[in-house]
Amino acid sequence: MTLGRAKRQRSLWDDLNRFCEATLGQDSVYALLQRERERLFPDEFFADLFAERGRRSVPPSVVATVMVLQRLEGCSDREAVERYSFDARWRYASGVGGYGGGGRERFAHTVLVDMRERLRRSARPDRVFEVVLEAARAAGLVGRRRVLDSTPLYDAVATMDTVTLIRSALRGLLQVAGTARAAELRGVLRSGDDYASAAKPQIDWDDPAARAALVDSRAQDAYACLALLEDRELAPPLAEAAALLATVVGQDLEASEGRFRIARRVARDRVISTVDPEARHGHKTAARSFDGYKGHVAIDPNSEIITATAVTPGNAGDASVAEALIADLLQDDGSEDDAADVTDPDPEPGDAALAGAHPADAVTDETEQADSAGEDRVVYGDNAYGTGAFHAHLEEAGIVSRCKTQRPTAPGGMLAKDRFQVDLDGGIVTCPAGVAAAIRERHGGGGGARFGDACLTCPLRATCTSAAGGRTITIHPHEATLARARARQAARAWCDDYRATRPKVERKQGHLMRRQHGGRRARVRGTLRVDGDFRLLAAATNLARLAVLKLQWMPAGRWAIA
Repeated sequence: MTLGRAKRQRSLWDDLNRFCEATLGQDSVYALLQRERERLFPDEFFADLFAERGRRSVPPSVVATVMVLQRLEGCSDREAVERYSFDARWRYASGVGGYGGGGRERFAHTVLVDMRERLRRSARPDRVFEVVLEAARAAGLVGRRRVLDSTPLYDAVATMDTVTLIRSALRGLLQVAGTARAAELRGVLRSGDDYASAAKPQIDWDDPAARAALVDSRAQDAYACLALLEDRELAPPLAEAAALLATVVGQDLEASEGRFRIARRVARDRVISTVDPEARHGHKTAARSFDGYKGHVAIDPNSEIITATAVTPGNAGDASVAEALIADLLQDDGSEDDAADVTDPDPEPGDAALAGAHPADAVTDETEQADSAGEDRVVYGDNAYGTGAFHAHLEEAGIVSRCKTQRPTAPGGMLAKDRFQVDLDGGIVTCPAGVAAAIRERHGGGGGARFGDACLTCPLRATCTSAAGGRTITIHPHEATLARARARQAARAWCDDYRATRPKVERKQGHLMRRQHGGRRARVRGTLRVDGDFRLLAAATNLARLAVLKLQWMPAGRWAIA
């Protein structure tokens, strides 16, 4: 399929265009897309996705506009095509005008599926998000402060119990094994289950013995199949299916008295579905759990523009992707001027895309650049980001940390760690009773101080520890960094800045989830696809924000806001 091109000349007599121009405000995202669509998403910007010969595609600028509006309004693919066909605002934003074209602008919902897949396989899968962010940056809307946070994204599949997981993994193994090998695998099955149906076997589920026999028999089938395939050269699909089966039986089962039973524990990285093996159990708080993924965002607190996103399995820590979210800050040390010379004061739409650049790369106002360069680089985050490693990383990069660090706690209201004096230079810890204990270093950093027998006769024992061996104070590998962070956040100015800035990311996440089709439910499966879909949602949200700020292309050849 070759690149299709949209019509760039609008009809002066199109009733739909005249109606929308008279009724839509300039802060409408539809007006922004109609006005700047050819500069943001020119057809040439997607030329690498298509072949040089073949049937002409639907113009990519039109499809990109529909994709953005789809994520902005939370539509499914079929709903998005219906909106494009019958909603005057969508047609106005896409530049196709009224219905005088004889229906040549119509397309099926599968075009959206194809476009997402082409983007995913390309060298720049996130180009829609990138170009919108470049326009915001060129307009001077992206400073040097970032606020980080995460939000749950529920998986698009049902969470499976142990029996369903094992049977589903076995069914998947038999389906990809091929006729000859599948017959060989079925020859070692002894449970009597043909694994043809996804439904659970019919047993008396109120009978513990029947349930135990069911688990053991299906586990025996799984291990028999894995034993048969051991040390054999397998095709990639069969190897992946065998690895998934091994993971499932290894995480949920344990051997006891010659039989397999469900383990009385939860595996650390438990697979919860064979349909989406990358989804995980997650906890947003100690009392709030979910199944699926986490969507991570970084925003500029002044303009509320989303500067970076990431998606991880639900059990990943927030700080695990923090460095990726502030990658632009790490690269910006303020030593160089990011402004570029404008060579063409009035470039034609698509010229920058053909040259390998983009109109959004244009220079911003020199005053705005100077103000941005003079602003301190600051990162804000809640307790999840206040880890010793992340604090140390920010210090090394010269970035001010406004990431909150949790204060030490102790069970039962006993004396917390902050009541002890930790002298890292002297290598000792002094307890509230005045007893000193030496710090014993551990391999890999950190260490611990044990007070041992000194606690037996201590008058503060009842309020300090109930351990028979006495109180132990653990020394973190980044203990000094964490101590400095806790000291900083005790200052009034620090607290005022944090409380005034940090909540802005919560509002932005509310905007994202309000526009998410199906609430927080992920629309696709797998970390890679969920990540791409979440970033497209962020691009759509940024465009809506830029519309409110009245982004426009100036005659001088640069982006600016009214």
